Amino acid sequence: MNNSPLSPIGRVVRQALEEDLGPGDATTHAIVALDAMGKAILIARDELTLAGMALFKRTFFEVDSTLTFVEHYKESEVVPKGSTVCQINGRLSSILSGERTALNFLQRMSGIATLTRQYVETVKGTRAKILDTRKTAPGLRWCDKYAVRTGGGYNHRFGLFDGILIKDNHIAAAGSISKAVLLARKGAPHTLRVEVEVEDLAGVKEACRAGADIILLDNMTPATMKEAVSLINGAALVEASGGITLATVKEIASTGVDMISVGALTHSPDAADFSLEISGVG
Repeated sequence: MNNSPLSPIGRVVRQALEEDLGPGDATTHAIVALDAMGKAILIARDELTLAGMALFKRTFFEVDSTLTFVEHYKESEVVPKGSTVCQINGRLSSILSGERTALNFLQRMSGIATLTRQYVETVKGTRAKILDTRKTAPGLRWCDKYAVRTGGGYNHRFGLFDGILIKDNHIAAAGSISKAVLLARKGAPHTLRVEVEVEDLAGVKEACRAGADIILLDNMTPATMKEAVSLINGAALVEASGGITLATVKEIASTGVDMISVGALTHSPDAADFSLEISGVG
């Protein structure tokens, strides 16, 4: 993960710490001496794919730049249940004050990466790539999409600015799929591919005639998707989307689609289970 001055890491971490710490950690300041030294260990309570260590460490460094880390696992590695991920050494007050914010980043991002890896492993052996969507936590899209890549998935467009995706309401506003594609070709930069969301085979045929670069099959049955792939016959890339789960993704991948976008990767991942425990004082 890029930790340069141009990276959003610093901004995201400082905002999160400001939200949590405010003017100071009242509990820790009342109980723990400022000069008390010690260590804490980070433990994975379940098997998980590690993602977000740069934000985890940056959170503590923003609180106290003298803290040191001993890392036992690297980003994107699968961590076995019960394993020690890293050790933090330094002022106990600093460790305690940064703990919750640091864990919030790590739990969410590792949860996304872990779920993504499960989808990727499930479709292994097919041509389908697993993609995310824009259904991310507000203000954390960069983190969420990075976590998807860490889990072996791919990113769809980052925002409304870096890709054209003509959805049902755009089609309604334009009057038809053909008109929407034509307007997109005229009004958008030539560097952006045009993707069209369709709901049935009639829409697939019209999107093909209109010259769409990518056709998104929305909430279709696997049988209909397979027929759509045959109709498109390589004229456009094919993406499947809509309510796809771990239980259904392999069958959908087997239809021959090129990409499968899964909103659940970022809108409803289970948080990875970590514990940060003080293991030494003095």
